[in-house]
Amino acid sequence: MRKVKCMFYKTEKKGLERSSYPGEIGKRIYENISLEAWKKWQSIQTMLINEHKLSSIKSEDRQFIEKTMLEYLFDGIEPKITGYKPKK
Repeated sequence: MRKVKCMFYKTEKKGLERSSYPGEIGKRIYENISLEAWKKWQSIQTMLINEHKLSSIKSEDRQFIEKTMLEYLFDGIEPKITGYKPKK
């Protein structure tokens, strides 16, 4: 089992088994984000896509998702999602 010092949870946790995102950003996530944090992000990403009616075909939508993902995983900035209240 691979462990990482998770930047989201600020503790050592089980890491991703393989990169789940392309390029340098994917490498950064693989090296610094736990499996648990990644799964949490995927759930939030689904809510964002549904609420904002985003499309992976549109470049501006992909850029928005990527920016929000980086802010969430590395800076701890919660995205604004109607009706969603993050657990403390």
